[in-house]
Amino acid sequence: MIFSGLPRTVVILGLVSLMNDMASDMIAPLLPIFLTAALGAGPAVVGLIEGVAETTASLLKLWSGRLVDRGASQKKLAVGGYLLSNAIRPTLGAVGSWGAVLLIRFTDRVGKGLRTAPRDALISASVDEGARGRAFGLHRSMDHAGAMIGPIAASALLAVGFGVNEVFYFSVIPGMAAVALLAFGVNEPSYTAPAIPSMPPPKWSDMDGRMRAMILSAGGLAFSAVPDAFFALWLSVSGVPLAWIPVAWTAAHLVKSAVAMPAGKLSDSAGRVPVALFSWTARAVVAAIMPWFGGAWMATLFFLLYAGASAGSEGAERALIGDKAGESSRGSAFGMYHMVAGLLALPGAALFGAVWQVFGAQAAFMMSSAVTLVSALLMRRETRG
Repeated sequence: MIFSGLPRTVVILGLVSLMNDMASDMIAPLLPIFLTAALGAGPAVVGLIEGVAETTASLLKLWSGRLVDRGASQKKLAVGGYLLSNAIRPTLGAVGSWGAVLLIRFTDRVGKGLRTAPRDALISASVDEGARGRAFGLHRSMDHAGAMIGPIAASALLAVGFGVNEVFYFSVIPGMAAVALLAFGVNEPSYTAPAIPSMPPPKWSDMDGRMRAMILSAGGLAFSAVPDAFFALWLSVSGVPLAWIPVAWTAAHLVKSAVAMPAGKLSDSAGRVPVALFSWTARAVVAAIMPWFGGAWMATLFFLLYAGASAGSEGAERALIGDKAGESSRGSAFGMYHMVAGLLALPGAALFGAVWQVFGAQAAFMMSSAVTLVSALLMRRETRG
């Protein structure tokens, strides 16, 4: 049994993420089409909305982590974040302009920024070091499972005659179920607030070397990641029919869900850094090879391999942060980890698109591979010996 030996808090937080991602991904694949076809927005507006939304979430993650370190309730912050997102997202079905979509997406990402670091700190505090990789692996696995179920649910609703707006409204059901499960199913571990509530954040130079290396490397990995939109484009130009691209997307999340937990568990015995380095290296190799093979089947195969390699390091990365951060600075550590990765993902996506447009897809994928390897080498150098 995949839940065997894990505390109730970890299991419930995994279920919360599954239902929240189901709600979110009932909307996410349809939103660009809704913006362009129904509201008349152009690609630049779509990019603006997503850029503002993700930057907002990234900056708030560090702030919410600091609140945890100053004694704020991890559970209350997480509940508030999930509640805000799942209350505002379904209202997309009632909007009539892209400006309203921007406001809703901004508010949704405020919720994400509030909940992410406290939630990870809560998971980390619920297990000891020997099970932390498995705990985070389970969480990531269930997160990807929700991202797989959401588009299927949306497609089913559309198939039986509901409109896009109505699908947005239906997303409130799994979303509010996630909030209720967290609110009534999780007991927060006892934690003594620091004696000085206004204590300054931990200095970078005082952090454990492996944690610093992981934060920097995770930023490099986020910068070098191939954006989802470009994978969809690559599948399309490789000959995958449009109707099959959502199927490939669902299959990718199935692969991620299948890989994340065993890889996280492996990091409990084989070590966080070796598992992360192997996954990062595999990701770089796949990115370097995939653009040189044509055809729909090969493009789909490499897309799934990339998804598996990316998921392989997720549990190990978060577990290492939990291992090396002290109890009084765990929230800030997770906040910094998520903030750095989130902020660097935006310029990375823009650069990937520019290189693709000017030099072609092969050059963009090779650049992604090279930066991924540099990030892995940084981690290897900083943790050697």
